[in-house]
Amino acid sequence: MKIAVGIIGILLGMISMLQSCAVATGGSIAANHDLAGAGSVGVLVGLLFFVGGAFAFGLPLVSAIIFVVGSLFAFIAASAFTDMKVWAFADLILAAMAFFAWRSGRAGRIKTTEGGAK
Repeated sequence: MKIAVGIIGILLGMISMLQSCAVATGGSIAANHDLAGAGSVGVLVGLLFFVGGAFAFGLPLVSAIIFVVGSLFAFIAASAFTDMKVWAFADLILAAMAFFAWRSGRAGRIKTTEGGAK
């Protein structure tokens, strides 16, 4: 599951950053400061998607924490840029997946350790 979280996180990060760059540019051109600011926060959320996806391969718990932080930023920016709600929920789903990947990996290591000690 770690590989799936990593790949999905990296792909969603690239898509989110592309969309947020377009929104930030459009908000700047239209002199809509709220939308431009929300687009800039969206770029940060996309970067957190990307970093969380990268950490998912080796450190899934760190990845889950990064996805939760990204989700919080996305919910904050959702007032001006409503598509950020979608990215916030995607962040939460990936955080849950990364957490369960960490937990299952940890449980496997504990069983291996207990089985070898007897």
